[in-house]
Amino acid sequence: MNKQELIKWLTEEQQKWNLLVAAIGDKRLEQAGVNGDWSMRDVIAHLTGWQRRLVNHMHASAQGQPTPPPPWPADLPTEDAINAWIYDANHTRPVREVLADAYALHQQLVAILHGLPDDSRVETIDGKFHLIWINDERFAVGEFFYHFYDDHAPDVHRWLGQTA
Repeated sequence: MNKQELIKWLTEEQQKWNLLVAAIGDKRLEQAGVNGDWSMRDVIAHLTGWQRRLVNHMHASAQGQPTPPPPWPADLPTEDAINAWIYDANHTRPVREVLADAYALHQQLVAILHGLPDDSRVETIDGKFHLIWINDERFAVGEFFYHFYDDHAPDVHRWLGQTA
């Protein structure tokens, strides 16, 4: 896979994601029960919180700058604490705002990729995890989707079956 194919893949994943979100609808995006008390809006905010860290880090690396601090308090000790912070920071935000953030970060990611040299090294692990190298660092550009498919999609599909 090369850089252009990676961008094409990301675009296709985003289109599939958009179809899922549209099929759920704004009202249902706020309904709890997807994963415990989390709504689909909370899942999207969670994925977006981690995506923000990836995009900020990629941008800094592409600019030759040091790794920026995380978008959450740096003293949070565990992923669970970070996830709780992301939830608390986003749980009452309007759905449209959360979706706009997710979309904007995707656009930023694609813009960073477009700005990289055409011969940027792209690596695929286990036939599905696409990584791109920027300087001496590699980035899992599909982390938003990988994390969703691996950790959240089963809960979302179960929830959708219960709320249909």
